[in-house]
Amino acid sequence: MPTNSFELSPIVAGLWRIAEWQLSVPERVRWIEQALELGITSFDHADIYGDYRAEALFGEALRASPGLRSRMQLVTKCGIRLRSSQKPYRITYYDTSAAYVRTQVEQSLRNLYTEQLDLVLIHRPDYLMDAAPLAEIFATLTREGKVAHWGVSNHTTSQFALLHQHHPLITNQLELSPLQMGALDDGTLDQAQQLGLRPMVWSPLAGGRLFTGDDEQAQRVRAEMSAIASRHGISLTTLAFAWVLRHPSRPYPITGTRRIEGLTDAVAALKVQLDAEDWYAIWTASKGHSVP
Repeated sequence: MPTNSFELSPIVAGLWRIAEWQLSVPERVRWIEQALELGITSFDHADIYGDYRAEALFGEALRASPGLRSRMQLVTKCGIRLRSSQKPYRITYYDTSAAYVRTQVEQSLRNLYTEQLDLVLIHRPDYLMDAAPLAEIFATLTREGKVAHWGVSNHTTSQFALLHQHHPLITNQLELSPLQMGALDDGTLDQAQQLGLRPMVWSPLAGGRLFTGDDEQAQRVRAEMSAIASRHGISLTTLAFAWVLRHPSRPYPITGTRRIEGLTDAVAALKVQLDAEDWYAIWTASKGHSVP
């Protein structure tokens, strides 16, 4: 078991779309306060979110209400050089060089108006990653007090193991939902359990396809989940989060909504006891066939 005792809130608020929410600074402050009141104390960012603007929008709220920072955990990511109007690279590409990671961490500190980031993730696997110098900058930034903990996102088991042997990682942020089940079979969730490290889960609602998808898989899953949700007296959102939470790796699912009702539905999943038959009924509907 790991010696690291760092934990996130059971439900994590994702800020990928905060730039689209068009909230004023006081409205952003109130949104954060409402999330905290629900027990959501962890906030997931990335340097590239909102065309490189999302972190600063959140940071403006923290600057306006400094007392909020001590009540939360700030998570962010780096490692993608996103070609955009803000960064006119020739192409989008990955960069996990020590110099780039330092630059982005220090920019995130400024954006988020904080002296330390609780958790920084390497956003995507970089095929040119040199694990030893990357681990060295992890250690250096930790010694400097700029980053408390490190992890990765969207990494395979071997990619995780390579970096983990050079510097301790505390999570792998993965995609998992009733419509996207690759993590159940690719070994990443098994590795999390083996190491005793809780994964983070992005897009537990499949980017909204769970509600609006008109493909056969989405329709099958929606019909099955609607029946189960009705029996439990809960929403589809709550059931989707409960399905993710049922996994023994003890995932931290990430929301992606500005709607307080959506946050409330996600938190409600913490009280749902989903049995194995219901869990596998959703798996079966998603796959379109029974278990082997």
